[in-house]
Amino acid sequence: MIRTDIDFLKYIEILNQKQPDYFELESYNPKAIILEQDKRYQSLYIIKNGITKCYLSDENGKDFIQEFLGKGMEFGELEVFSGNLSFCSIEAISNVEVYKITHQHYNELLENDSIFNRLVIKAMAVKIGYKAPRHSFQQSYSIEENILKLKKSYPDYDTIFSKNDIANYLGITLRSLNRTLNGLK
Repeated sequence: MIRTDIDFLKYIEILNQKQPDYFELESYNPKAIILEQDKRYQSLYIIKNGITKCYLSDENGKDFIQEFLGKGMEFGELEVFSGNLSFCSIEAISNVEVYKITHQHYNELLENDSIFNRLVIKAMAVKIGYKAPRHSFQQSYSIEENILKLKKSYPDYDTIFSKNDIANYLGITLRSLNRTLNGLK
């Protein structure tokens, strides 16, 4: 549920010591919007500490949480490759610290640092590989089974995330979530 990439974070911290002018450390409080959907940004971010949610909002204002991001996860990288507006919004759930890097410096590292390049490719492959099985499970199994799987993987999920975030993550209504939670008691 909370995705992390500790190897990538460790390498970013090494790079930050070697090239401190490439990275800027920024902090965000809970509920702060770090990236907003359909906006253009010239930087991307790697989480040093904290938890964020990555979500899409549809034209009716309904949110769908793609994933929760923790230490070492990057966001805003797709826009570097596509040149498009930001695909999702990223919101801090807890206090969050991020390494911010410009698209220019990111591209320089991709071109000149084979370790960085390999870690970015691996991170993107893992992101893609994570989504299909998760969405498939959510579509193929009942709400009860999805909640039980969530509880097994993250026993304290309900203390970290709001019910609304859990419902948006599972792609269900808050009413359905509450009804299912009451039925599981």
